[in-house]
Amino acid sequence: MTNGKVLIIISKYYEEISENLLKSAIVFLKNKSITFDVLEVPGALEIPQALNLQSNTSNNKSSLYEGYIALGCVIKGETYHFEIVSNETNRGLMDVALKYSFPIGNGIITAYNYNQALKRSFEKGGEAAKACYKLMKIKNYNYVD
Repeated sequence: MTNGKVLIIISKYYEEISENLLKSAIVFLKNKSITFDVLEVPGALEIPQALNLQSNTSNNKSSLYEGYIALGCVIKGETYHFEIVSNETNRGLMDVALKYSFPIGNGIITAYNYNQALKRSFEKGGEAAKACYKLMKIKNYNYVD
C-alpha cells in the first residue's frame, strides 16, 4: 500500500473542540507519512453530504483519496435535535462508506456537555485517523504495519 492521501472533512461548529480533533488527526497522519487535505463544512450533518459529493466526483475515475476522516462534535441541548443530528450524521457516514467502499475514520464526538466533549477531543481525532489507516490497509490487503 502506498501511504495514500486522506481527506479530512471537519465541522468547526465548536471551534476549540474541532481544533483539538484536527491536531491529533494530523499528528497521526504525519507520523505515518500520509498526506491529507482538509475540507471544512458548517455542521455535523454536512459531513456525510460532503463525503457523498466526493464519492460522486470520483466514482467513475480513480479517487484522489484512499481514505476519509470525519471530525466534528454534537453536544446535547434541550431538544430532540441532538438525537437527530447524531443519528443521521453517523448513519449517513456509514451508508456512504459501505456503498462506495470508502475507508473512513469517524471522529465525530457526541457528548452531553461541552466539558465532556472537550476532554474527549484531545485524542478522538487521532483515533479516527488510526481507524482510517487500518481500514486503508485492509482494503489494500496490506495487514502488516
